[in-house]
Amino acid sequence: MLPFSLNTFSSRSSTVARSDYLFTSESVSEGHPDKVCDRISDEIVDLFFREGPKAGIDPWDIRAACETLATTNKVVIAGETRGPSTVTKDWIAHTARMAIRDIGYEQDGFHWDTCDIDVLLHGQSADIAQGVDARQPTNQEEGAGDQGIMFGYACRETDELMPAPIYYAHKILRLISEARHADTEKVLGPDSKSQVTIRYANGKPVGVTQIVVSHQHLIENMTSHQVRELVEPYVRRALPEGWISKETVWHINPTGKFFIGGPDGDSGLTGRKIIVDTYGGAAPHGGGAFSGKDPTKVDRSAAYAARYLAKNVVAAGVADRCTIQLSYAIGVARPLSIYADFHGTGKVDESSVEKLFERGDIMDLTPRGIRRHLDLNKPIYARTSAYGHFGRAPDAEGGFSWEKTDLADKIKAGL
Repeated sequence: MLPFSLNTFSSRSSTVARSDYLFTSESVSEGHPDKVCDRISDEIVDLFFREGPKAGIDPWDIRAACETLATTNKVVIAGETRGPSTVTKDWIAHTARMAIRDIGYEQDGFHWDTCDIDVLLHGQSADIAQGVDARQPTNQEEGAGDQGIMFGYACRETDELMPAPIYYAHKILRLISEARHADTEKVLGPDSKSQVTIRYANGKPVGVTQIVVSHQHLIENMTSHQVRELVEPYVRRALPEGWISKETVWHINPTGKFFIGGPDGDSGLTGRKIIVDTYGGAAPHGGGAFSGKDPTKVDRSAAYAARYLAKNVVAAGVADRCTIQLSYAIGVARPLSIYADFHGTGKVDESSVEKLFERGDIMDLTPRGIRRHLDLNKPIYARTSAYGHFGRAPDAEGGFSWEKTDLADKIKAGL
């Protein structure tokens, strides 16, 4: 039982939501050039969190802001770190190679064993550190690593409380990737993209009108038809039964050929797929990327916290859709503002939830509080670098802790 009237709806959203429309989201695989860079950057964050405690460094003191660029047989890793001196440049380069190998790149233009890797990481700026570290004389508690705005979102379109278009775009590529890694689809390369256009009726997703899959192939003269024969079964497995009809239009390798892939075909850069990483355009984005950043960077940790809060609001039955915005200033611990929008689906007014979160009874939203609550000082980041940071099941190692719904009862009681 909810401790409020089901007939009390939010007045925040003054416009009436459309009920019948088309909406499209895209995904990219772990072999996409930008995702190769995200993976390398997150592997380096994980490396620091794995090796720091072994060298006697408190995980709370580890810092990483790692950017990667990849192009034909070249990888450049730059940024700022603070951690164990035992993590050498050679070790970092080796970590990048192992990531590239795991993704599956062994082609002439980009090979894990022969590509040239430059490591240009250096120490974190003292000016940034003095605003973040709690032990600095001017700080009573740990401040945010930067200013910024972060959004979290949840809705009832899938069991994972994610928007359907991005969820199924990810699922298509994830199933193909699993088959490729199992050597079931040996002629498919690591680089691929998907896109689904979903039809909504009465505000609910009911079918797919357009399907796009562009997938790298390792045999040069393969046709689009041959690639479709390989990928179509995975597309059908990914989508709910009955969503694909005779009217659904398929676009499989629409250029006709996708042999040259990965960084050899197009350069990659960390943090260029922020909409793919989040909600596929169904919700706002604050603009900050996630990969390569330790959790003192609120671009990452506060975005995870905002998703966590939004998901628990929906899981609690407070709303069918929920957007949460948090904002921070560098060196300041507590969020500057907390905003909620239920998009006309709320059972209470949004301001009551905002006040509940502002009090801190549900969750400490300082950077340190977020890291503690979600247990983020761990090597859990490489697994987030492809197929979305949200809508994934929490794992035994502590990954995706922000996907838990363990706050739902507390939110209901608080209201």
